[in-house]
Parts: sequence; C-alpha cells; structure tokens
Amino acid sequence: MTSSNPFTTLISVTQLQTLLQSDSPTMVFDCSCDLMQPETGPAQYQDAHIPGAIYAHLDNALSSKGDRRITGSASGGRHPLPAREVFAAWLGRVGFTNGMQAVVYDRQGANYCGRLWWMLKWLGHENVAVLDGGFQAWQAIGGAVASGDEVARPAASFELGEPLVQLVEVDTVASRLGKPGQQIVDARGAARFRGEVEPIDPVAGHIPGALNRPFNLNLGPDGHFKDAATLRAEFTALLGQRDPATVVHHCGSGVSAVPNILAMEIAGLGRTALFAGSWSEWCNDASRPVARG
Repeated sequence: MTSSNPFTTLISVTQLQTLLQSDSPTMVFDCSCDLMQPETGPAQYQDAHIPGAIYAHLDNALSSKGDRRITGSASGGRHPLPAREVFAAWLGRVGFTNGMQAVVYDRQGANYCGRLWWMLKWLGHENVAVLDGGFQAWQAIGGAVASGDEVARPAASFELGEPLVQLVEVDTVASRLGKPGQQIVDARGAARFRGEVEPIDPVAGHIPGALNRPFNLNLGPDGHFKDAATLRAEFTALLGQRDPATVVHHCGSGVSAVPNILAMEIAGLGRTALFAGSWSEWCNDASRPVARG
C-alpha cells in the first residue's frame, strides 16, 4: 500500500499536489497522444509536463507491434497489448515498483491515460488513478511545470500479481454474441458506430447487438469526469434491464474504451471487462458479422 488511503479511480489536482509533497512513493505518467500524428504526444511532453512525470508512449510502451504469433502479444487489433511480463519489465526499467502510487494523465480527455490505468490493474497493481481534468486542470491551478527530459530513475523490479481486471478475447466475444451473459458497449463516436464513416479501420460498422457510449460523454464541459450519480443514471439508461456485470467494453483498438470502464466503476456499477482487440481485430476477419445503422 502506498498510503492508508490509496487512489484507485480518480485523483484531483489538489490531491496530487498534496501527494507529491508527502513522503508517499509516487510516480506520475504522462500519456499524451494523437493517433493521427504520433509525434504530437512526445512533443507535448517535451514542451511541458508535471515535474518528474515519465512519458508512456502508446505505441512503444503501452502496445506491442507486429504479428501476435511472433511477439506474444496479449491481444490483437491496432494496439495489441504487450505480454504482461514485457510490460512489467518496462515498468521496472523506468523505476516503478509495487509499493508506489501511480497517477496517470493526458491532454485528451483521459482517452490515452486510461490505457495505462487499466494495464496496471491488469498487472495486479490496484493503486493507480487518473488525474481528473488532465494536464489542463493541473495548469489551471498553477501547478509546477517542467520541460525537456527528466533525469532517469534507477531501474527497479516490478513483480506481477493476479489480474484485477478482465480481458476478453475476440473468440469469446464471438461465441457469446447475442447471449444474455454478454452486453457489448462500443466507445467510438456515433458516426463510426453507425458505419457512416470509418477513418482508420478497413470495415465500417459495429458488432451486432452492441450499444454505443462515446467515451467523451463521461466528461462534463470542464473536462472533469461527471459525478457518480450522473454517470450511474446515464449508464443505467443505456443498459436498461441489462445486468452491468455482463458488459464488455470495446472501441477501435482497446484504448478509448477504458474511460467507459473507469466511469462505470466511479458510478458504482462494478469493474467491467475489456475486449482489447476491439473493432480493429473484429473486422479483420470477414467471417465475423457486421451491423450498421
């Protein structure tokens, strides 16, 4: 435990300031990213970041590239999950240990930092929280800012634990399609869900039976997550009579689905599952059904 009251969902900017001023071992990760312009995230970090923050690159740290059969990736899709052992080794190289509180943030509405939040839970590390409001909220209160590279921390050892989140494989999603024990929730924008546009993947549309909850609906106009009662009401309205425990989240490549997982947990609806391969893996096989509209 990093403290008597570890942060496991959200942390406010003032809470983070207090935490960084304490003796509690903490590591902050900047996950800023732009899918269409991969150089943007690193440039944003170099320009300004929370002092001491480690940059976690979506492509190089939070994903594995190449043929899954060769790399041993834990999922398919455009951003396949690295094997748990591979990601644990990366954490050790940047100096992260099991006794630390992790805080993750980005500048894109928790779209990318949620991936690291989920991955640390997947490795068995409960004490990780998303900075509510992101880097913009930190700047808004006049939080200290650094630029350029940080001094490398001494390498450490991160020990794997039992996963604290559920990862669902594409074959499992397919085998349970249309059955009451699985309700898919798609975090992509409405136009992509309906199949009207598809800027990235080769096929437009969605998994039959999926419900649409664009991830940005979890935030208010101020860029902070909506309160628990509001989120609970919105997800309850979306699901109707469906059991929240049956929900499996996905998006285009397993990244922007995570804010929905986090939001449901904030809402008190439990910790729901992730289909990390998402639409990019699903639509890569022409035998799998596609719905539009």
